Amino acid sequence: MSSAALRDGILAVPVIDISSFRMPYADPAARSEVVRRVDEAARTVGFMQITGHGISESTLTDFTRATDSFFALDAAAKAKYRCPPGINRGYTPPKAESLANSLGLASAADLFEAINVGSSAADFPGLGLPEDVYAPNVYPAEVPGFEAAVTAWFESAGRVARTMVRIFGVALGGSEDYFERFTNHSIDVLRMNNYRLPGPDVQLEQDQLGMGAHTDYGIVTVLWADQVPGLEIHGVDGNWHPVLPAGGALLVNLGDATARWTNEEWISTLHRVAAPRIDGRLVPRRSAAYFHDGNIDAVIECLPSCVSAGNPARYEPVTVGEHLAAKLAGSRGGQLNPNATREAARLRPM
Repeated sequence: MSSAALRDGILAVPVIDISSFRMPYADPAARSEVVRRVDEAARTVGFMQITGHGISESTLTDFTRATDSFFALDAAAKAKYRCPPGINRGYTPPKAESLANSLGLASAADLFEAINVGSSAADFPGLGLPEDVYAPNVYPAEVPGFEAAVTAWFESAGRVARTMVRIFGVALGGSEDYFERFTNHSIDVLRMNNYRLPGPDVQLEQDQLGMGAHTDYGIVTVLWADQVPGLEIHGVDGNWHPVLPAGGALLVNLGDATARWTNEEWISTLHRVAAPRIDGRLVPRRSAAYFHDGNIDAVIECLPSCVSAGNPARYEPVTVGEHLAAKLAGSRGGQLNPNATREAARLRPM
């Protein structure tokens, strides 16, 4: 895990317009500037604010209306969609997870509740993908239009993730399709989070957070969040620095798989969500994180462009599935086991 660099004592997340990568005849100079800025952010901060992503306001409005309606259901209704053990789909109630545990840090349970959807084996017929990792989705019958609105957001955020990976390909391998063979049946998950608080004056447990300190495991995360305080990035000065989404922007950050692929030249940055407060009072907060993790059988091997005499390969080759399994086994201080890949997929941050 890494911490973000500071400039003049400030942790700044750059705003980058990627619209030139959505235009088939864009100015090559404009694309080159996007690649340069993404590369710089990936090496220093690990986070960036993305504009020009092409997602309409109506898609976001329909999506947040649907998720708000789900989270407004009573506990018994939501419990019908609770995740079965080892399956990264469905509902997770408040205080069911502690993300800091993924780093081996004991902490109070996190405040958020969530519902997950993701890519399924049926999306990739003929590949024989494991149906516990590429699991079928469940949609709440109590919320009309939920499936359509969430699917539209899932597809839109997925396009942004794949556009970012095309930019990564130019920066690291020289071509937009460089990572396609690693991501053409990617384990992708959308986690919709609601920071469900009993009231503005509630007393929290000691060190209790909205979501504990963690890094993401995969290639890239695309995050929509309310413009409400909460998200914090760890800086090289040892302090936590708050980050608010810019108007109309999506936050994008790198995961551990990318740090490993790039021999840690690009960084996967430690972050957390503090209990959201405005003027000292707890306030609601929502977010939706799209995790683009790569194919379960893709091999993560230090890229030739990131290996040199001064920076020899730090890692042996490993598959995405093995990488996810090792992350979980390491965080629990245990030994790698065949079921760890499935279990690793359950811990999804942001």
